[in-house]
Amino acid sequence: MTNLSSLGLIGNCQSSALIDSRGAVVWSCLPRFDSPPVFGSLLDPDGGEWVVGPADGSEGVMRYLGNTNVLETTFDAPSGRFRVRDFMPRFEQHSRMFRPPLIVRQLEPLSGTPRVSVQCRPVRGWSKTRPVETVGSHHVRFEGFASELRLTTDIPLSYLDGQAFTLTQAHQLVLTWGQPIEEPLAPMCERFRQLTVAHWNRWVKQCNIPPRYQHEVIRSALALKLHCFEDTGAIVAATTTSIPEAPKSGRTWDYRYCWLRDAYYVVDAFRLLGHFDEREQFINYLLNIVGGQADLALAPLYSVTGQRPVEEHIATGWAGFNGDGPVRVGNAAMGHQQNDIFGELVLALVPIFFDERFGAERTPATLDLLMRLATRAVAVAGTPDTGIWEFRTAPTAQTFSSLMCWAAADRAAAVAQRYQPDREAEFREAAARIQQEIATRAYSTERQALVGRYDGTDLDASLLQMAPLRLFGPDDPRLRGTVDRISQELSNGGWLMRYREDDGLGTPSVAFMLCTFWLIEAFATLGRMSEARELMDSVVRSLGPLGLLAEDFDPASGRMTGNFPQAYSHVGFIRAAFAAAPKWSDVL
Repeated sequence: MTNLSSLGLIGNCQSSALIDSRGAVVWSCLPRFDSPPVFGSLLDPDGGEWVVGPADGSEGVMRYLGNTNVLETTFDAPSGRFRVRDFMPRFEQHSRMFRPPLIVRQLEPLSGTPRVSVQCRPVRGWSKTRPVETVGSHHVRFEGFASELRLTTDIPLSYLDGQAFTLTQAHQLVLTWGQPIEEPLAPMCERFRQLTVAHWNRWVKQCNIPPRYQHEVIRSALALKLHCFEDTGAIVAATTTSIPEAPKSGRTWDYRYCWLRDAYYVVDAFRLLGHFDEREQFINYLLNIVGGQADLALAPLYSVTGQRPVEEHIATGWAGFNGDGPVRVGNAAMGHQQNDIFGELVLALVPIFFDERFGAERTPATLDLLMRLATRAVAVAGTPDTGIWEFRTAPTAQTFSSLMCWAAADRAAAVAQRYQPDREAEFREAAARIQQEIATRAYSTERQALVGRYDGTDLDASLLQMAPLRLFGPDDPRLRGTVDRISQELSNGGWLMRYREDDGLGTPSVAFMLCTFWLIEAFATLGRMSEARELMDSVVRSLGPLGLLAEDFDPASGRMTGNFPQAYSHVGFIRAAFAAAPKWSDVL
């Protein structure tokens, strides 16, 4: 049974791969995140994988090379010890970023005479059909893909069928999509690795980090970067599809797309880290989308190229993660009305108009887009939608959606004051009206807290975002009461649920990792630092050895569940760490 904490992620902002502790690539979609899988054994034993590991199939110990996305697995085989280094190249070359859809695997003996096994068995996407293999002098070409898929190696090709052989020297394997290798293999792989290590080391040095939780924040930052599709500026929610939220729940979703909401949270996390290229690239992606949406009838999510994803359907013949399906391709949420996205997109654009470092992005087109989005947010505030959690019940007026619409109006007023003074009063009046509506329609005197829907009674952890967004002041009893009720009533084994109501698919049974991080951030905003740090320390103790986070956590089993790695969770961790950690001036 696969445990998510035993999976490592490699990537280069073009595509990615998940590798397990056996040395098997169990998930990789090429040439981009939302392509059909080339290796998919994560979701079906016959879904294809690429194993480079001990002949006896034993597991190794995985770690990342310091401050990089280069993964190293060390195996202590009965006859000897060896390691495998896995990465996807990423470095600057000819004044642009080199990031091909290419996986490098380097084997190196460390002691003894280890017996190893290599087998590369890709599949042709969701059909799971095996490609025809054409053998060259030092490569195997896999036929039937949209572009050439080729494995080039200095290992004897006769050993690539899983036959055990003795590892007596270093070897290289490179899987390419498209352009094949046309230079000496070993020096190329070594050069690629050194340049990739140097790139990630340099990128991390440019990160702001808090004095506490440093290693964990760096790993979250590196993982988050691998969710960015640099070609267009899209940011995917997760690298996988259909890993269940909870066993036998049927809650399996395809997250290999760009949710506009999630992307805002990601670029805001990069702001904390001191990285801004991701915001600029995402805004270009957004401008491309709205260029074809004059009425701003935006979908919640788009493909990495800015198109609407395929209609959600079930991939027949796929068993699912640990045999737990169904496996879904596409996401029906693309047809939802989710009013909060207009608020998040305004929040993504606002820093451009207040931070002088973004002066080049402060264009008439960007200002016009911000004002149009804010106007749209004001128009839809308080109207029924499916909300942040994408309920599959009838739409209702979601409090979180109104909160984000208020944030859009409030921030647009501040921008208008500087750049369009004639519209300032319009947005200030709208913000005051929406705030009053939330206070009247979403506040439960019985709960002494704001609730998830207008005139409802159910708590919703997303309302913890009231604290950092400043809907009410930190001493306001409505805010404090909401934080207290949520922390008490949505707690599940020390972790936080999103809600405890039927969302059209039953009642969730596991905790949503992001919500716990939101609670830490809310505690810190209210000045309750001891509670924030105690909860943060508890979370850190629960992390797996590689520091990667899934969507959900099951306190009953102590395991992560849901799609993996999840951008939302790493965003939440970064924000919570900055909120809970002391300042550098308090440490040095």
